[in-house]
Amino acid sequence: MAETFTDNADAGRFELDVDGKLAWADYRRRDGVLVIPHVEAEMALRGTGAADRLMRQVAGAVKAEGVRIIPTCGYAHAWLRRHEPDLIAN
Repeated sequence: MAETFTDNADAGRFELDVDGKLAWADYRRRDGVLVIPHVEAEMALRGTGAADRLMRQVAGAVKAEGVRIIPTCGYAHAWLRRHEPDLIAN
């Protein structure tokens, strides 16, 4: 299984390509934070842990950038609360 994580800034989303299939997290930058309104995976990736692996990469990218996240997506909020609560902006 080959995976590639990218920040597709033109599309406003982080992408995890898994053997040609995508999981992605839409984002927009606002006032020094990253708002994540939507996380999704193609049907073939659902149930494989791809969204979890995507969010791990997103968390690493956000930490490197030194910003925090406003997760308006239920999945992103639950994932961050469980794994990286310090990244959630108040």
